[in-house]
Amino acid sequence: MTITAPDIPEQRLLFIDELSHDEIKQLQRDAATAFQLAPHFHDTLKGGVAGPELAIIPAGRFEMGSEPTEIGHQREEYPRHLTMISKPFAMGIYPITGEEFRLFRQETEWFLRPELIWHEGRYPAINVRIEDIKLFLAWLSLKTGETYRLPTEAEWEYAARAGTTTPFHHGEDVSCKEVHFNPLFPYKEKLDKRRWYMPRCFPSPKASEVGLQAANAWGLHDVHGNVWEFTQDHWTTSHLYANRNGTPSNSANPYWYVTKGGSWFDPAARARSAARKKRYLDEMDTNLGFRVVREL
Repeated sequence: MTITAPDIPEQRLLFIDELSHDEIKQLQRDAATAFQLAPHFHDTLKGGVAGPELAIIPAGRFEMGSEPTEIGHQREEYPRHLTMISKPFAMGIYPITGEEFRLFRQETEWFLRPELIWHEGRYPAINVRIEDIKLFLAWLSLKTGETYRLPTEAEWEYAARAGTTTPFHHGEDVSCKEVHFNPLFPYKEKLDKRRWYMPRCFPSPKASEVGLQAANAWGLHDVHGNVWEFTQDHWTTSHLYANRNGTPSNSANPYWYVTKGGSWFDPAARARSAARKKRYLDEMDTNLGFRVVREL
């Protein structure tokens, strides 16, 4: 029997950012139990191959966006506003990897353009358009019998924060040992307004393997840095008029999408939970990937 996630009434939604780390973990375990699943699990594709690793994300309410006082704040992250996530969902523990995308390529004969840089193995899949991602999600849904899609922007930020209100789920500061960003543009040095510094890491010419840095409270890796990640939401120039249920306003631009998370190519400030960047509907890049949501 398939259990479908109901909408939880607003008055019953917990303020996630008021919970302790242990309470957040327990909330995840309780949500998983309600769906007769483990907090971390994977579906099995037809043929017996394991699907992407997933983490249960419980319902709740949180403060989305950032205040102007946050270091690195951009106008499009304002105003900070209360957002309701009324349905629990499962989210990819990692961005989709080259080896996961390879299964789709082999079964569908999706054409890999030879002039583009591509990742294999545990490196994140890159250089894919939003339409390619939609094809992958349709294939994955067919192979598992479950509904896979991209996260909304609100779901992505809610899952990445995992109850934190700081710029990063690690806290107020971050180093290149914790997040894969461009070390020539660190966060703490900008916070201290230092005129010069010695980078703690060498700049990298590409993304790293997924899962090398510590996960957040819900077990998600790489929500800060490595590659930007597509959401299903179209771009808005700010959170003004954003809907309380996490959907964007009607003023969203249909030709551009919201991406989240920052990348190996960008400054640390762009990897904050609140940071967002617009990408064109036909855009591909070596610092742009995606992670999935599986509906419960």
